[in-house]
Amino acid sequence: MKIFFRVIVFSVLTIVLYMLFATQYIPPINPAPPPKEEALNLGAMTMPQFIALGEKIFNGKGTCTLCHNPVVKRAPLLESVAVRANERLKDPRYKGKAKNPADYIEESMREPSAYVVAGFGVTGTNDTVSPMPVITAGAIGLNDVEVKAVVAYLLQLGGAEIPFEVPRGQPVAEKKEGQAAAPAKTGAEVVKKYGCGGCHKIAGEAGAIGPDLTKIGAKRNVEYLRRAVLDPDADIAQGFPGGMMPKDFGDKMTAGEFKLLVEFLAKSK
Repeated sequence: MKIFFRVIVFSVLTIVLYMLFATQYIPPINPAPPPKEEALNLGAMTMPQFIALGEKIFNGKGTCTLCHNPVVKRAPLLESVAVRANERLKDPRYKGKAKNPADYIEESMREPSAYVVAGFGVTGTNDTVSPMPVITAGAIGLNDVEVKAVVAYLLQLGGAEIPFEVPRGQPVAEKKEGQAAAPAKTGAEVVKKYGCGGCHKIAGEAGAIGPDLTKIGAKRNVEYLRRAVLDPDADIAQGFPGGMMPKDFGDKMTAGEFKLLVEFLAKSK
């Protein structure tokens, strides 16, 4: 019995000492505030700076390199898109309204199916439907100025003339520090908010870059679904290359949204 009490006393003292040490000597870890979206001072921006902005968006917020890269090969490379634009505008398969390379590039971002490069269409559509999401909607949601900046970057990349000036005075949506979109209330809202349908067939969306998720709940358990969102390269679906899906959805979603999404996927049967 004495040994038992000694163990209890020792355990309590150890916990108390640890608590004192933790509160007195270990500095508190305060989470960083939400990042403040960079303000665009278009009035003072030069064209080289505007092109640099386009490059930053292309490699970052626009998520363009997830598909347009020589490793994944899920979409055409864009280094020469400005040069190839004129021949594509004359192609009988072209369904858009663009008249020049600048308009063609912008149109391809807003209406990806206006022209689909041979071999890169949704399977079974004879290259008439593009799997590319509309980059002005969903989780990407580029505004008009950001679209124009990417166009300028791609034109410069292909050595083509940029037939427009930096768009002065156009409104640019800015996110105030600490401001965040309201949390989604249903699994379907989570899918829409984070643009899942841009790549996956899910919740009425017809994405074709990633695996079909319409009946994923009948094939995979909840643990797999959680892991697939948090660590998408842990289990790669057959026929799809790794490195396609962003790995930061776990950071972007609230805990409630994550739970709603997993439950929604689990019930998709």
